[in-house]
Amino acid sequence: MALVSRLFTSPSYSRQVILLVRTRCSSLANRSSLLSPARSGKSNGVNCSWRFFNSTTALLRNAGLKATEKVIPKKKIKSEEIRRLFGLAKPEKYRLLGGIGLLFVSSAITMVIPFAIGKVIDIISANQESMVQNLTNVSLILVGIFIFGAACNFGRTYLMGIAGERITQTMRRNVYAAIVKQDVAFFDKNQTGELVNRLSTDTTLVSKCVTANLADGIRSSALVVSAISMMFYTSPQIALVGLSIVPPVAGLTIIYGRFVKKITRKVQDALAQATQVTEERISNIRTVRAFGQENREFVRYNEQIDHVLSLGYKEAKARGTFFALTGFAGNAIIISGLYYGGLMVADSSLTVGQLSAFLLYAAYVGISMGGLSSSYSEMMKGLGASTRIWQLIDKRPDIPISGGSVIPAGQFEGSIRLRDLSFAYPTRSDVPIFNSLNLDIPAGSVTAIVGSSGSGKSTIAALLLRFYDPISGQVLVDGHCVKDLDPQWLRANIGTVSQEPSLFSCSIRENILYGAIEPNSVSEEQIIQAAKEANAWSFIQKCPQGLDTVVGERGVLLSGGQRQRIAIARAIVKNPRILLLDEATSALDSESESLIQEALERVTKGRTVLTIAHRLSTIRKASQIAVLEHGKVVELGTYEALVSIPDGVFKKLVELQTIGLAA
Repeated sequence: MALVSRLFTSPSYSRQVILLVRTRCSSLANRSSLLSPARSGKSNGVNCSWRFFNSTTALLRNAGLKATEKVIPKKKIKSEEIRRLFGLAKPEKYRLLGGIGLLFVSSAITMVIPFAIGKVIDIISANQESMVQNLTNVSLILVGIFIFGAACNFGRTYLMGIAGERITQTMRRNVYAAIVKQDVAFFDKNQTGELVNRLSTDTTLVSKCVTANLADGIRSSALVVSAISMMFYTSPQIALVGLSIVPPVAGLTIIYGRFVKKITRKVQDALAQATQVTEERISNIRTVRAFGQENREFVRYNEQIDHVLSLGYKEAKARGTFFALTGFAGNAIIISGLYYGGLMVADSSLTVGQLSAFLLYAAYVGISMGGLSSSYSEMMKGLGASTRIWQLIDKRPDIPISGGSVIPAGQFEGSIRLRDLSFAYPTRSDVPIFNSLNLDIPAGSVTAIVGSSGSGKSTIAALLLRFYDPISGQVLVDGHCVKDLDPQWLRANIGTVSQEPSLFSCSIRENILYGAIEPNSVSEEQIIQAAKEANAWSFIQKCPQGLDTVVGERGVLLSGGQRQRIAIARAIVKNPRILLLDEATSALDSESESLIQEALERVTKGRTVLTIAHRLSTIRKASQIAVLEHGKVVELGTYEALVSIPDGVFKKLVELQTIGLAA
């Protein structure tokens, strides 16, 4: 009974965040472990096996697993997909080969057990005078063999585990590199939670597919071949009857494996959506708390995980139907094998030890068939997850992160020209932002961009940084189209200070140095000087650890004005030729605005400055002001010149803002 109970246990699923419904597919897979012992007649056994296959397929249809047009894909798994999957293991081939070699040794030792037990039973049954001595000798030999087998199992597990971790590390590195290299339009279309899910759970699934699952599959295959060989060696008659169940079970396994591949993709997509909801809400927990929307967010998240649960129910129903039927058939075949073998023992054509060994080998075949089913199922999961990873890795960004020409430092002046620009965001291609826009920004000048909300003020900055490419027209820097320039060089020479600067969850020092091209070359004095020029040094000195004070996620431990001043210091350390100020003071109080305006006046000297203005009173000293409306520059001039235009767009904006401030 202890042996039979072992047939219902096996290694669990890969530890993924699919905890809601994953109830150990491997343990269910082992329900097929009792499929090898024989029925009492070969032809009847074969016919019964195929009737069993047909009835099981029908029940699987009722469980939501159709064996024909809806579940089995019309296209077979592409060999290229499998080749790429196993290509991941190539760098770890020596570790994997070593682990597989030890696996074969441990499997061979496992095959000794039934034969040895049969011999022990025959020794005991013979009642010889030397029985004790023979039994002692056999037991000592087995102890030595099992100790050696334990050492092989340790080596196999260690080598496979190390290989798996290294493959996971390599995959995560490649996936992260692929994510970071994508253009900004890619992040407009893809949610952060989905990308994080690919980086974490998908890579783990794929890694286990080519390490642990591969090893388990090879081990199960070796055990099946060895056990079947020993079954035929012990009793060919019973073996033929018992193995008649293998073909239909193999067919059902393939059907189930294909279903698992399909459902895994859906589960991973659903988990990505749940991860996205979690990431977004936790990042904005203050907004959730401020509006008292905790209960709504509970409901929203529950809806996401309920979808995951519904997919798990579908898989569990089909899985339970499949393994319940195969387990029942296996138990029935064991009884038939016992009956047929018992008759052979009765007529002395088979010894008790031989029958015991045969049944143990049959049990090993059943266990190994269950292991093969589980390995195949996990392999399909890995293939399903790998499809999502390959899609990401294979995607080439429309705008590369590097490559192109650079302007020599001594020749770079910083003039900007926008020529006949037409643009719409990729996610809103039917909503044009610019229509043949033209604008000249002389080197060393301060140009302010104003306009109503949605007129495209910040879009000009995005196009200059080449976050996007225009539909038509050109963005020129010193007469060079930005498409011809190296994007990394271009962005290294453009500093940005936005309305809501993004700070990282690290120290003030690290946030300031983030703007430097070579952080290690920036001295402590230069950091302090940048902080002083940004009017940030006074509050930094009051922080508990000074420059080493951690600012929290996105700088949440600092005030809005303090974050702005850190962003200005970051731009100063970068020492750019062109400076973009995207409404840098629009959300600040008067005191903070005064400090930042003072800092900006120092920073802008000798640089080409493009400022996106919200508070029109802050741009009086601009060299020129460009007014955007309907996708074009409708007015261009100094502050005094524009406010003197009767019924001018800029004049109306100033009047509206003045009235709003007075109110």
